[in-house]
Formats: sequence, C-alpha cells, structure tokens
Amino acid sequence: MTKAKHRPRSEPCSPAVVRSAAAVGFDIDCTACPRLARFLAEVRAAHPGYHARPVPSFGATRGGLLVVGLAPGMHGANRTGRPFTGDYAGILLYRTLHKFGFASHGGSDDPHDGLELTACRITNAVKCLPPQNKPEPSEVRRCNAYLAAEIAAVKPRAVLALGGIAHRAVLMALGLRAREYPFRHRAAYDLPGGAGAGARLYSSYHCSRYNTQTKRLTAHMFEAVFADIETFIRLAR
Repeated sequence: MTKAKHRPRSEPCSPAVVRSAAAVGFDIDCTACPRLARFLAEVRAAHPGYHARPVPSFGATRGGLLVVGLAPGMHGANRTGRPFTGDYAGILLYRTLHKFGFASHGGSDDPHDGLELTACRITNAVKCLPPQNKPEPSEVRRCNAYLAAEIAAVKPRAVLALGGIAHRAVLMALGLRAREYPFRHRAAYDLPGGAGAGARLYSSYHCSRYNTQTKRLTAHMFEAVFADIETFIRLAR
C-alpha cells in the first residue's frame, strides 16, 4: 500500500455497522492476536484519526456473494473502517462490483459516500491490519472463527476468495482440506453444506496494486471471474 500525501480524518464505524457485524460473528474490540493488537495501538497513536481497530464486514447479511479479502490495508480499510475503501485494491474491486450490479456506484475513498451493496458482502480473512500486510499463519487461524461464523450466518450462494491465503482461510472455515481444493485463478468448486446448500467457491488473484500493475491480474481477467459468478447466481435462483 502506498502512503498518500493527505488523508481526511475518518469517523468511527456507526453503531448500525457494528451491530450488523456482531450479528454475523465479529467483535470490534477483539485483541486475541497480541502482535496485531500491539501494532494497532501503535497505529492509533501515530494516526489518531484512523479507525485502527478490527474492520467489520460491509454489505448484505444474507445470501448472494461473499467476497473474502486478505486483511485491511494501512491507509485503506484500516483508516476508513470499511473493507477495500481508500486503498488501491478497492478501485478495481468496487468498479467491478458496480459493473455487475452488486454495488450502487464504483466506490471512493470516503466510507460515508452512500455506497450500498446489493446481494453482496465483503469481509477479510484477517480483520486487523498486520505489519507489512503479512498476517502470520497463527493469526489467520485465530481469526478464522469469525469467518466461519460469518459464512454460517450469511449462507452465501457464492464465495469469492481474493488470493491464496483468503482461499485457504475459506476452506479452513468450512473444515475442508486445502489440497482437495487447490488455489488457482478463476477456479470454481462446489462446496458441501457448511456454506449453504449449493454454494460455490470462486477464486481470483488478489486485486492488489502489485498484481494489477504487473498484469498478473487484469481488469478483463477479474471481470471474467465475476461473469462466472453472475451466471451461477442467476441460474441457481
């Protein structure tokens, strides 16, 4: 994540957002990972206007599409308190969600921009900002209970994992063996009942600055994944 020259002060998540997050298995005051809790305390001291706490999910609370990212970015979700808002990865994600009818507009750096998601929810495998954007395996495992509870509550028709860590975190949350569902871009796997009857897991390279600037992931490649998801959800109705 790149640092911006100026960032507006972010307001805390609204009580409604916190209540919605709690309803699907989330604790905004969680400090279960000592390294992450210490790092967030340092970030709050350095950036008092930042959210700098566990970041709640955003969007619909039942059915549809569940997008699972890796973790909040320093000057993105960690600042704004909304997944993929304010960082480079969110540009392609929200633009694509809007193109396929999952978002009311293409997103912005402002978490109070009136953006609404339709039949879509966005979350992360790790809810707290990790140092250097690299969560440790133990932190992914510890946070996985929240992801498992969220999947069970939301019962999505489709799950989109952004990157290999998110892909494996979804499988962990469902009690599935990663070797039986290997990660690859544009993979699609039918899931057993834990994610809801007839649910399917889709995977994509993460829409990070590095992946998009090196062309590992292009807008066309990303949209192809969403076209697959759109077709699946439409035919499954």
